Amino acid sequence: MISIGQTIPDSTCAAYLPDGRIEPISLDQYHGKWLVLFFWPLDFTFVCPTEIRAYSDLSHDFDVSGAVLLGASVDSAHAHRAWVRHGLGAVRFPLLGDVSRTLAQGFDVLTESGVAVRAIFIVSPEGRVMSVAANDLNVGRSARETLRLLHALQSGALTACEWQPGQSFIAAA
Repeated sequence: MISIGQTIPDSTCAAYLPDGRIEPISLDQYHGKWLVLFFWPLDFTFVCPTEIRAYSDLSHDFDVSGAVLLGASVDSAHAHRAWVRHGLGAVRFPLLGDVSRTLAQGFDVLTESGVAVRAIFIVSPEGRVMSVAANDLNVGRSARETLRLLHALQSGALTACEWQPGQSFIAAA
């Protein structure tokens, strides 16, 4: 898995966009912006929609924080569109279709079964990985915790465990 401090690989995938269009998206186009990229295993599953809905519910908060939110799985952008229309419901951020598995391989999150683990990468505007988290396929993640981590990383300060935006930072002695 890509680790802290590494530069993310550029990859281009077809993406299902919130307005219903399907267009190619390159990670390189987000250079200069904070990027939150999360992977889920497959569309039309059980845990994945709970995560995607949670991230979608907080998408405005990610936007206000100056971060681009992207989700990806090894399904096609067309499968994402079908899922949105037939079960998942509206999503407020692009869903990347990584059918070639190039993106998942580039981030080294591909399992032997050919799906991505539940991984999240928070990337600085310079394209450097600042945070990595991964879960087994059966355990969902917290969108609120991802947002908290983004804010902590953006602060550039020392933040305590359970730190929340607006709280004091730790003073270096």
